[in-house]
Amino acid sequence: MATDDREWETRAKCRTADPEELFVEGAPQNRAKALCHGCPVQAECLAHALDNRIQHGIWGGMTERDRRALLRRRPTVTSWRLLLQTARTEHANLHRPLQSQTTDRKRPA
Repeated sequence: MATDDREWETRAKCRTADPEELFVEGAPQNRAKALCHGCPVQAECLAHALDNRIQHGIWGGMTERDRRALLRRRPTVTSWRLLLQTARTEHANLHRPLQSQTTDRKRPA
């Protein structure tokens, strides 16, 4: 994940979207959330909104209601950026191909 300097915004799928489309209420939120699917910086965006307690708009594929619920469920998280960065690293490590390992097995005689 990028640093907290918001460089990630330049790679966001929504960077060319009309901001009015991202700050909607009700049913149109589903269309706004769909824009986040497949965004390369979805986690950075969500972490930014959670860490800064942004109360309006769609950020990282979550509405303000979604984010409030997440914050209530995880009140001890002090840095969502760090949490999501760690999760991404662990996920990548779990799905990294195993390197060939040589073993010192005895061959059958």
